[in-house]
Amino acid sequence: MFDYLIVGAGFAGCVLAERIANLLAQRVLIVDTRSHIGGNAYDYFNDDGILIHKYGPHAFHTNSKEVFSYLSQFTEWNLFELRVTAHVDGGKLPIPINLDTINELYGLNFSEKEFKKFLELIAEPIVSIDNSEDVVLSKVGTELYHKFFKNYTRKQWGLDPSELAPSVCARIPTRTNRESRYFTDKYQAMPKHGYTEMFRKMIRHPKIHLMLQTDYGDIREQITFKRLIYTGPIDTYFDYKFGKLPYRSLAFTFETLDQKYYQDTAIVNYPNDYEFTRTTEFKQMTGQIHSKTTVAFEYPAAEGEPFYPNSKPDNIKLYNQYRAEADRLTDVWFTGRLGTYRYYNMDQVVALALALFESGLEP
Repeated sequence: MFDYLIVGAGFAGCVLAERIANLLAQRVLIVDTRSHIGGNAYDYFNDDGILIHKYGPHAFHTNSKEVFSYLSQFTEWNLFELRVTAHVDGGKLPIPINLDTINELYGLNFSEKEFKKFLELIAEPIVSIDNSEDVVLSKVGTELYHKFFKNYTRKQWGLDPSELAPSVCARIPTRTNRESRYFTDKYQAMPKHGYTEMFRKMIRHPKIHLMLQTDYGDIREQITFKRLIYTGPIDTYFDYKFGKLPYRSLAFTFETLDQKYYQDTAIVNYPNDYEFTRTTEFKQMTGQIHSKTTVAFEYPAAEGEPFYPNSKPDNIKLYNQYRAEADRLTDVWFTGRLGTYRYYNMDQVVALALALFESGLEP
């Protein structure tokens, strides 16, 4: 008999399991179809002893003191501020676009004031922002749109930016100063011993039990539990009764090189060249000292693990059908990226899980 069955051992599932076990002293069973904990944030040491992220780079950042303090119970941190460059016109330029990006690209020496005027001149006067193409054109105009955004987005999503919701490209700012950090959050750091070790400490409680390589659908009739927290795909829970919710996936190839470093920044985007969208050098994120280095090449894919929900209106309409079904259930909660069909950063998932615990899971 378990008080709670939690489906999914990622951020949402592990945070809620930890809170329930430690604060409510109730028994929790976590099940996950994968062979590891940590969800997409899972990291491990490869055969050469280099710590890598199996599902692509995860740089932690948040403005929430509550979230950072909560996670700090389970890990020490290495301070890390992510910087990204884009391979454009044969050079490596800062992204998001900032003052240095434009000065280096065009061989100019703009001041901030001059750059703002330049943006005003090249921005397209679009009255109604209806899609991601409109978002970018209204900020940086046609030429920069084609150099930095159009092809990258098409590779990433398999769709033209004009087919995507405004929110997809609106997440990327345009800066008129020399700010080169990809994120500007107050707290930016990497777990000192990796994400997986942080998750291990989070669920290291005698009242928390774990079953990996286990499908909830296969064991739900065999396990006795009072309440269910479901962080897997919401359409899977309902056996796809309304149809399957589409996601964009990713595939990775990893290459270990007998050299200290491979590239100047942790991540390099390739908007116009090659089939992959970006390369990640993990040592530059983790701070690990090693004579070799491992690089991941990231390829967007139509099939595979669900990474990014496709927020086209028809898909949101389909999700809302599942959401209506979920609202009719008692003692069942859906949360996390997959349970709510929304793209969240890691800190947002943690905040969502903490809020769910504080508002709805007390006896």
